[in-house]
Parts: sequence; structure tokens; C-alpha cells
Amino acid sequence: MFDKFHEECGVVAIYGHPEAAKLAYLGLYALQHRGQESAGICTTDGAQIYSHKSMGHVADIFTSPVLATLPGGLAIGHTRYSTAGDTVLLNAQPFSVACNKGRVAVAHNGNITNASELRTDLERRGAIFQASSDTEVILHLLAHSSERTLAGSLRDALLQLEGAFSLVFLAQDRVIVARDPHGFRPLAVGEMEISGGRKCYAFASETCAFDLLGAVYLNEVEPGEMIIAGPEGITRERYAPEQPRAQCVFEQVYFSRPDSVVFGRSVEESRENLGRLLARECPADADLVVPVPDSGVAAAIGYSAESGLPFRPALIRNHYMGRTFIEPSQAIRDFGVKLKLNPVRHLLQGQRVVLVDDSIVRGTTSRKIVRMVRQAGAREVHLRVSCPPTVSPCFYGVDTPTRSELIGYDHSVEEIRRFVEADSLGYLSLGSLRKAVGDDKHEYCYACYTGDYPTDLVNIEELISARQKKR
Repeated sequence: MFDKFHEECGVVAIYGHPEAAKLAYLGLYALQHRGQESAGICTTDGAQIYSHKSMGHVADIFTSPVLATLPGGLAIGHTRYSTAGDTVLLNAQPFSVACNKGRVAVAHNGNITNASELRTDLERRGAIFQASSDTEVILHLLAHSSERTLAGSLRDALLQLEGAFSLVFLAQDRVIVARDPHGFRPLAVGEMEISGGRKCYAFASETCAFDLLGAVYLNEVEPGEMIIAGPEGITRERYAPEQPRAQCVFEQVYFSRPDSVVFGRSVEESRENLGRLLARECPADADLVVPVPDSGVAAAIGYSAESGLPFRPALIRNHYMGRTFIEPSQAIRDFGVKLKLNPVRHLLQGQRVVLVDDSIVRGTTSRKIVRMVRQAGAREVHLRVSCPPTVSPCFYGVDTPTRSELIGYDHSVEEIRRFVEADSLGYLSLGSLRKAVGDDKHEYCYACYTGDYPTDLVNIEELISARQKKR
């Protein structure tokens, strides 16, 4: 669905390509769905680091004249939706500094749960912060490290971080990437050949970026692993002891594009499995299956295939909305949803509809969509959700509401059904969610569905307070 969960960002890194900035731009373009607030690219030609970042969408920011100001064969890029820090250009990434380890830039996907404590300690030691993003803390830790080399300083910094992070760093002659020891957020490795048989390396939050670049997906950056791409080639090392994996299951349910491979698994396959298992657990006496686009489409295909009910794309999404629009001065009921979705009345008239979505958060958007389908002529609306009820906020890089705002936290399924005004409501069970994503080794994080967080949250009251202030 939309306007429900947002992940902090998407990251990309390029090593060894003469048009690194253009490749980073293309990678960010493919990752635009992971953040529409701001975007930035840093490059280096071996002598200095060049940077450009702005609020807005990737294609609007990085015009040909702008890309021409970003020379060099190494680049990192970032597209952001804030989960920590304010919505201002000052917090746009990558962050770039000159320090005792040379010129360094960094971009981050995730959320550092002990950032506040680290920041307070750094400020006591004389650090001056420019932004309110948790990512800036990482650069200060790097600069304050007593280690002499960049890799050593980075190791030192990473070991002080808690929470979720997939990081891409740019130095004057190398790209370094790293993932937190639990592997919350994805980060993939790819390569491509350029003239003379030389190899260029690419790193990205999702493999759909590699498809646009023409890069071959190799594997994942392992949890607790640091990879250095430099003049000496590629080196991979584990910087932290192995921890129980806690890959974000919502990457498979909602965030990632269905054409991506995330955590080594096809997202489309996972979502179709979600729909199939949902059809078995929550059948409906109905005439057709309708997805809530775009994230409900694959699950609806699976539900249709398993149930034998025809799949009909009876809700059309407007993909061309700008960041702002003129709202009518006289209130039009459910205006925001109507701006984004429009029903195909011909398909819905007189039908009993199974409406498939990926989640219900506050419930208000779901209610508007159920009303819309009913007003378009549907006789019955049976809402089916391809994950369990969301009962807890995420502190690992997902901008979910506070617990009190989550309708699944203190309402029964029947109470939620009445609120969203559906004829019936069914959620996928946690066991079936595990099965759909192939989690035989218990390697995913399900905290948003269980309230069982895989790490010790340093200051949960402060994290909750910060989340409330943002709203």
C-alpha cells in the first residue's frame, strides 16, 4: 500500500567505472521507492571528493549538467526517507568530511539505536554536529578513533554502533561497505566488466539497481562483514563476531521491489507465497481477487492462483503524483486516497471482492479503500492481509507509528474489521509468514508483529519520544 511504512533509504556504491556518477544516479533511480525525500551522490577522482545533494526525487535532482560536476571513477549515493533526524537538506546524505583519516563520505540505511548516547559522549569530547541525523555520529567516531588506517578506524567505529546499518563509505581511492552483525537491512554485491576486461564493482540495497546498471549480482554483504574495494582489489573481512541474524521480514512483505533478490531470496516468490498461504488460511466466498497496488499485487496473484478466484486489477494507482498538490478548499471525502487510487467500476459492479493488501497500520487508509470499492458497486468487500497484525513500532530503520497509533496493538481482528468496514477480515499467521519467506533457520526479525526485539534497545523511552516528536 502507500503512506504507511517508510524505510529510511536506499544506498548505492560504485568502484572502478569512468562514469561512476552516472551509474550511481541510475542505481538511485532504481531505488527511488526506498525514499522520496532527498537524494545525494559523492564521487572522487582520486584527488578530492565532489558532492551534490538536494531535496526531491532522483531524476529531478541529477540532471546532465549536475552529473557533469561529479567526476571520477568511484561514487556513493543515497536516497532518503527520514526515520532519524528532521526533514531538511542538512540531513540529506551522503555526509562528507575532511578529517585526520583524509576525505571521507558516508551514506547509511538503517537506524543507530544508541546514537543519542554516542552523540552526547562525542559532544563532551569536543565534537561539533551539523545535522540531527544519526549517520553523522559514524563520521565523528571515525575521526576520533586512535587507529591509524581508515579501515582500522572504521572497524573501531562500527563496533561501537548498535541497531541496524548498511553503510557505504567513499575515500579518495577506495569504497568500503559494511553491514551490522544482525543483518537487519539488505546490501548486495555486484560486478560488471568494462573496456579492457577490467571489473567494476557495485553495491546496492536491492538487486533491481544492478539490472539497470547491467551488473551481475554476486552475493550479499554478510552480516558483520566489511568489504573494501581499492587499488589492491576486493578484500572481505568479518569485523564483528557472528550474531543471530535478524533480517527485516518487511523487506520481503512490502519495502523491496518484487523484481529484486533480497537476503538471497526472490521478493516476488516470497509475496506470491504469502498470498497462497493467505488463501488457505483465510478463504472467502467471493467472485474475484483485487490487489491494493502496488505492494499487494504479488500476494493477490498468489491468493488468486491458490483459491481459483480470478485476479482483477480493479484499483488503478496514479504513479505520477508530484510531491505537492492543490487540495480543494471544500473537503472532498477521502481526497488523499482518491488522488492515488481510482476504482474500475466495470470490474467491481455487483461483485463480492477479496481485497488483498500487505498490512493495516492505523486502519484509516484501509477504511477509505474499502469504502471506495463499495461505492464503486462492490456487493461485499473481504479484506485479506498478507502478514500478521502490526503490534509494535520498529526501531531499526522503519518509520512506523508509535504503539498507541497501531490499530493491531490493542484491537481484536473483529474490532479492526468493524473499523475498516469490511464484510470480513483475515490476517496471515506468523507461522505462515515464516514459511512464505523460507525462514527455516529463524534468520528474520518479526518484532513489528511480536514485540520481541532482537537487540537490547539502549533507550527505548527516548526512541519512542523521538518518534512522537516527528509526528
